Amino acid sequence: MWSIDRIFMRLLFVCVGNSCRSQMAEGLARSMGHFADSAGTHPSSTSIASNAKRYLESRGISSEGMAPKLVDNFSAEDYDMVISMGCGVHCPSMKIDEDWELEDPYGSEYEFYKTTAEEIERRLKLLEQ
Repeated sequence: MWSIDRIFMRLLFVCVGNSCRSQMAEGLARSMGHFADSAGTHPSSTSIASNAKRYLESRGISSEGMAPKLVDNFSAEDYDMVISMGCGVHCPSMKIDEDWELEDPYGSEYEFYKTTAEEIERRLKLLEQ
């Protein structure tokens, strides 16, 4: 059952490669009812990391259509909040509202992706308070 006072936000998650953390954040935020996108300053892949996809799908969150995207194709004005996932991301053309400073799980074991995703979900819940 939905609460009338629930806050739904438009969120953009930014990182460097846009294949791990920001993709998991996008999927988790959408599953919570938010409008969410993700992008990277230097996307280096054509698909999201297999462990990021595995985690989302383990939660029943579809990764269909999700792919790394370039941050230059987005405008901060279209979002309530722009969140950097970490890695010293600098977006000179975009204001970053928060930097979550999460370690990049790229190339790590599944458990590290899971731990990262759980921290992302915890922070998303804090945004709703």
